[in-house]
Amino acid sequence: RWAEALREISGRLEEMPAEEGFPAYLATRLAEFYERAGRFEPFAGGDGSVSIIGAVSPPGGDFSEPVTQHTKRFVRSFWALDKELASARFFPAINAMDSYSEYHEFVEEWWSEETGENLKDLKTRAMHYLREDDRLQKIVQLIGEESLPDEQRMTVIAAKLIKEGFLQQNAFDPIDTYAMPRKQLKMLKAILRLCDMGRIAVSKGIPVYRIQELDSFRRLQRIKSEISNDEAEKIDDLYHGLEQEMNRVFPIEDWESEALGESRGEEDRRDWQQAEELMEGHTRDELYDMAQDRDIEGRSSMT
Repeated sequence: RWAEALREISGRLEEMPAEEGFPAYLATRLAEFYERAGRFEPFAGGDGSVSIIGAVSPPGGDFSEPVTQHTKRFVRSFWALDKELASARFFPAINAMDSYSEYHEFVEEWWSEETGENLKDLKTRAMHYLREDDRLQKIVQLIGEESLPDEQRMTVIAAKLIKEGFLQQNAFDPIDTYAMPRKQLKMLKAILRLCDMGRIAVSKGIPVYRIQELDSFRRLQRIKSEISNDEAEKIDDLYHGLEQEMNRVFPIEDWESEALGESRGEEDRRDWQQAEELMEGHTRDELYDMAQDRDIEGRSSMT
């Protein structure tokens, strides 16, 4: 609304319009607004900070319009609200695939000290399941989840457990309304442990439905509403109980789940490193042209 008001005032002043009728100084005004955020030293002494969370509502959800594009230039974190998630009563309706943050390197040390967990590794493993699920959903919509091979079904089930057991939050639940960092990462660690062990079990010939019948699986679906912030240590008990139940129910001697998680994390980290090396020294327009050329080459090779 602020940008629309700026466009209207600019039009009344008969200023030269730029893209989509916005004034040419739109980017400058946005930069002046966002540069107010950050740490500072008050005149009264001590330290303080100002955080700015801007809400941009592009018409028709078009992220290519000027206000959204300029805003993304000046901020290093982006939460993409998804109308489909909101319609499905999934809150907060944040699309994990389109959202991102560039502050990981600044906050990882604090999260590790505060929680005792490896934030980067847990995030990498969780995003692996979500990306695989996003790719498989196109197939699921055509043939249904039941028609998928068991290994792919386990990936879809694992991603669903991450979404509903960790990402989804009930603001009306007295326990789930607020989740401290320590509880968050312990929850995610336990969920990922089940996902990793489940994939290994399926690869050894265990049917998917038997994993869904586990008591630990059902408990992980309810853990966010049953264990409060003050009782986060109980999640460790659930974590160890999960391992014991999997070892008791399924006759598998060597799970190798930790090695599986590490190799997956290393693979994704290599992908990120290669992407960063590719982007270094190129402008956004040059990267777009390179992507278009690769897409054309890929289609030519397929034909």
